[in-house]
Amino acid sequence: MAGEGGELTVTLLTNTAENVGENDKLDMKEKVWRESKKLWVVAAPAIFTRFSTSGVSLITQAFIGHLGPTELAAYSITLTVLLRFSNGILLGMASALETLCGQAYGAKQYHMLGIYLQRSWLVLIGSTICLTPIYIFAGPILLALGQEERLVRVARVIALWVIGINFSFVPSFTCQMFLQAQSKNKIIAYVAAVSLGVHVFLSWLLMVHFEFGIGGAMTSSLVAHWLPNVAQLLFVICGGCKDTWRGFSWLAFKDLWPVFKLSLASGGMTCLEVWYNSILILLTGNLKNAEVSLNALAICININAMEMMVAFGFMAAASVRVSNEIGSGNSKGAKFATMVVVLTSLSIGVILFFVFLFLRGRVSYIFTRSEVVAAQVADLSPILAFSILLNSVQPVLSGVAVGGGWQKYVTYVNLACYYLVGIPTGIFLGYVMDLQVKGVWLGMIFGIFVQTCVLTIMTMGTDWDKQVSVSQRRLNRWVEPESRGQNQTSPRE
Repeated sequence: MAGEGGELTVTLLTNTAENVGENDKLDMKEKVWRESKKLWVVAAPAIFTRFSTSGVSLITQAFIGHLGPTELAAYSITLTVLLRFSNGILLGMASALETLCGQAYGAKQYHMLGIYLQRSWLVLIGSTICLTPIYIFAGPILLALGQEERLVRVARVIALWVIGINFSFVPSFTCQMFLQAQSKNKIIAYVAAVSLGVHVFLSWLLMVHFEFGIGGAMTSSLVAHWLPNVAQLLFVICGGCKDTWRGFSWLAFKDLWPVFKLSLASGGMTCLEVWYNSILILLTGNLKNAEVSLNALAICININAMEMMVAFGFMAAASVRVSNEIGSGNSKGAKFATMVVVLTSLSIGVILFFVFLFLRGRVSYIFTRSEVVAAQVADLSPILAFSILLNSVQPVLSGVAVGGGWQKYVTYVNLACYYLVGIPTGIFLGYVMDLQVKGVWLGMIFGIFVQTCVLTIMTMGTDWDKQVSVSQRRLNRWVEPESRGQNQTSPRE
C-alpha cells in the first residue's frame, strides 16, 4: 500500500516539477496568454452550452407568455420555485464530479473518471426519485406557499410535465462535468445547439401551427432536454473517451458513501444559492399587484440568468483548471488560474453592466406585450445591472471552491449570507419599508454582495499547498488498488 501511494506521489511531484520549471521560463504576459487559452478551451463551449440550455427555458417562456399573463406567471412559478429547487439539488450534487474527475485527471488517474461517473449516476438517480413527489403534489405545495389559486391550476399541469425534464438532468449534468474535466466539452456545445434549433421548430409547430398550448410547449421542452443526453451518452460510451471510460463496472457500487458525502456538500452549496432566487419569487408573489410584479421580476431574472450563463461558463473553467492543477500537484498553477479566470469574468461583467443600464426596459418586449410589465422592468433595470456585475464574480469563486473540494465551507457561507442577511433584509425593505419588489430584490442582492466578499477573502487566504496535499490523500484513498500504477500515460487524442 505504501508503495502504491508512493508511486502516485512520485507522479505528482514529477508533474509539479515539470510545470514549475516550464512556467519559470515564461514572462507574465506569456503566462497569462497560456492560461487564458486553457481557460477558454473549457469556458467557450461551456458558455455556449449554458446559453443553449437556458435558451430552451427562455424559448418556452416566450411562447407561453404569448398565451396570456396567467400562463406566463404559472410557468414562472413552476420554473423558478419547483424546477430550480430540484435543479439546484441535482446540479449541486453532480458538481462533486467536477472535483473528483478534475483532480483525478490532473493526477493522470484516467481510469477513475469512468468509475466516478457511474457512482454519480447512482447517487443522482436515487435523489431524483426522492424529488418526484414534489411535482406530483405541486398544487397543494404552491397553495401552501401562498400562491394564487388561478395560477396554481395551470402550474400543477406544467409540474407533471417537468418530472421527465427533471430526470434528464442526471445524464446531462454528470456527462457535462465528466467531459469538462478532460476539456472535451465541444461535443456538449454541438448537441446543445442542435437541440435549441429543434426546440424552436417544435415550439412553433406545436403551439403556433397546431395550437396545442401548454401541452405543445412542454412536449417540445421535454424533447429538447433529452436529445443532447442521448448524444452525450453515445459519445462517452462508444469511443469518444477511450482512456477515461472503460465500460460499466461493479466498482461503481464500491465506496459510494464518500461520493455521497461530497455530493451532499456540493448539493448544499448550490441549493442554498438556487433556492435563494426561488424565495425571491415567492416573496414577490405575496406583494401588491402580484401578477405584474411576478412577470416583471421573472423577466429580470431571466435576463440576469443570460449573463449568468457567461459566469457559469467561467465557473466551469475555474473548477476544471483549479482541480487539474491541484491534481497534478501544482499549487502555484492553481492560484494563477484563479486570478486569471476571476479577472476575465469580471471584465466581461463590467461591459454588460453598462449595456443593460442603457437598454433598461426595452428587452422586456421579448417576453411580454404588457406596457405595465415593461414599465416595471425599466424601473428595476439599475438593480438588474448591478446584479449582473456582482454575478460576474460570485459564481467564479464558487467554481474555485468546487475545484479545490471545499464545498462544505462554502455551504456555511451561503447559509449565513443568504438566509441570515439577504432574506431578512429583503423582507424589511420590501414589506416594512414598502419598497415592494425593488426592496425585496435589493435585500437579496445585499446578501450576494456579502457572500462575494467572504468568498474573496477565503480565496485570497487559501493555502494552495495544503489543497494539493488533501487532494493527494483523497486520490491515494479512493484509487482502486488493482488499477494503481496502470494508467499513468497521457490520454489518447
